[in-house]
Amino acid sequence: QVYLAESGGGLVQVGDSLRLSCAASGSGWRFGRYGVGWFRQGPGKDREFVAAINYSGGDTFYGDSVTGRATISRDSAKNMVYLQMNSLKPEDTAVYYCGALPEGLYSGSYVFFDNKFYDTWGQGTQVTVSS
Repeated sequence: QVYLAESGGGLVQVGDSLRLSCAASGSGWRFGRYGVGWFRQGPGKDREFVAAINYSGGDTFYGDSVTGRATISRDSAKNMVYLQMNSLKPEDTAVYYCGALPEGLYSGSYVFFDNKFYDTWGQGTQVTVSS
């Protein structure tokens, strides 16, 4: 069983930067077998794909709304995944969730973009961008 915990959210101003962290823990699993994705859900909105990284860190994917402003990375030795967000906008306001994707069960990069393929989620961290 893998457990995920997000941190790093907060109240920021337009144009600021944030680094969100996703810490993975648990027994009987290997972090290196999982891709990790970030999704967000704003008030009254559906959960939206933000970014994802594959098990090795060699492939990254970004949603259209954050391309050019976000960077996802992972430190597998520490069981951590990070999401650096720059030039934040009010529309980035949301609860941000990280999810674990068991890559061995699927083929094709399309799975990273769809939250239904992720089998574990953290509790989320709130990001509020004030204008």
